[in-house]
Amino acid sequence: MSHIKYLAAKSDNEEREKWANLFRWELARHSVAEEIIWYPALQKALGENGAKAAERDRAEHQQAKEDLKTLENLKVTDADFDRVFAKLFNELKEHMEEEEKNHLPDFEAAISEEESQRLAQQFENMKKWVPTRSHPSAPNKPPFETVAGFLATPIDKVMDMFTKFPTSTSNA
Repeated sequence: MSHIKYLAAKSDNEEREKWANLFRWELARHSVAEEIIWYPALQKALGENGAKAAERDRAEHQQAKEDLKTLENLKVTDADFDRVFAKLFNELKEHMEEEEKNHLPDFEAAISEEESQRLAQQFENMKKWVPTRSHPSAPNKPPFETVAGFLATPIDKVMDMFTKFPTSTSNA
């Protein structure tokens, strides 16, 4: 949704910045939560196939983190901003389609409904505690990722206090 709102605000740079910040914030949190909750669960449920899928996805996440860091260092008015934003969104879309088509069906078949609900809740809860900005040089596997994330989170949250985000009254 933040991507659509960003595109809709094409003539209002302040709104574009707010929606781009929200997209970045959501993606950073989602990526780290996946690496901490989803990938270990995928490996456990699907064994070697899950481990291979998790490694491929971690490599994709690393590229996304690097692109996200590039985006964080650009202003919405910079010439490269739209290109990097579009690249990041398209890579994310492909990544999500791959997970939903190839990983999620096998994973859901291998675990109970209760386990699925428990993991979904853990995933949502984890997003409250992980970094809100990209840290491509941080480890991307637990337990070191968890430690690095918990160390970076307070700094990210302070920085977020000075970052513009959309409000419920944003008209984009």
